[in-house]
Amino acid sequence: MRDRGSSSIPGTLYVVSTPIGNLEDVTLRALRVLAEVDLIASEDTRQTRKLLQRHQIERPLISYHEHNEARRTPGLVDRLLEGQSIALVTDAGTPLISDPGLRLVRACLEHGIRVVPVPGPSAVLAALVASGLETREFLFAGFLPARPAERKQKLRALLQEPRTIVFFEAPHRIGATLRELAELAPERRAVVARELTKIHEEFLRGTLAELAAAMAGREARGEFTVVVASATPQEQHRPRTSAAAAGLGERIAELVRQQGLDWKQALKQVARERGLSRREAYRLLLEEKQQDSGTPET
Repeated sequence: MRDRGSSSIPGTLYVVSTPIGNLEDVTLRALRVLAEVDLIASEDTRQTRKLLQRHQIERPLISYHEHNEARRTPGLVDRLLEGQSIALVTDAGTPLISDPGLRLVRACLEHGIRVVPVPGPSAVLAALVASGLETREFLFAGFLPARPAERKQKLRALLQEPRTIVFFEAPHRIGATLRELAELAPERRAVVARELTKIHEEFLRGTLAELAAAMAGREARGEFTVVVASATPQEQHRPRTSAAAAGLGERIAELVRQQGLDWKQALKQVARERGLSRREAYRLLLEEKQQDSGTPET
C-alpha cells in the first residue's frame, strides 16, 4: 500500500468492510486503505463509487463479482505479485460473508501474498445485537436454499440448534420462509430486521407465527436479516421427523384429489416437499394411519 512518500507495504490484499447502508458507518482505517491502495476490486463499482465520492477518494476500480471472479482472480494475483496493493470490497458489509472473495483470498494465500482484514459493518452482528435474543453463541446460516424442499429440510435442522440462528433472506422469499418456520415452531421467538442502518430501518419482533402473519399482507422490500431464538433442550432432542410427519396423509390425499396423482406418486412428491426419503415418508404415514386405525392402499 502506497502512503504518498512514506514507506510502503507492497503485495498486500486488504479485505475491507464497507457500510451496509449508512455511508457514515465506515472506519477511519478503511478510508485510509481505500485512499492508498493501487486498485479497488469491487463487487458493485457503482455502489463503491458512491462511497469514494462521499469521502473524496479517487482510486482505480475494477469489478469483481460472482460472474467474473474465476476470470479476474489470476490477473489480480499477478498484480499483487508485482508489488501492487489491492482492496477487496463488496457492495455492502464484509467481503466473503455470503459475497464473492474466497477464491481470491485462497489464491493469495497459495502464492504467499499477505491478506489483511479491515473489519467494519456487518448485517449479521447488527441484527443480532439489536434482536434481544441470546448473543453468547450463534450460528450464521447465510442464505437458505431457494428450492422449497431443500429449504424446509434446512429449517428443520436449524430449529434444533442450541444456538441463536441468523440468516439472510431475499425479499421475494421472506414470506414463504416465515410461513415455513411458523409451521415448524410457531411459538419460537424471532426478529426480522429490514434495511439495517438505512432510512427505513425496521425491526419486527414476536413469535414466528406472529411474524409470518405480519408479513403476509405486506409487500416485501429491501434486505432482510432474520434472527431466531435457540431451541429449548426439549426441542433439541425432539425427532427431526416430527414436524415433517404432521398432516402427511392429508397432504397426500390433497394431491390425489387435486392433481390426479396416484397414491405412490403423491407419496413421492410429499416426501420431496418435506425433505424426506420415500421410505421414511411411508414409515411416518404408516404410523399416522395406525393411530387412526387405518392402512394406506398400495
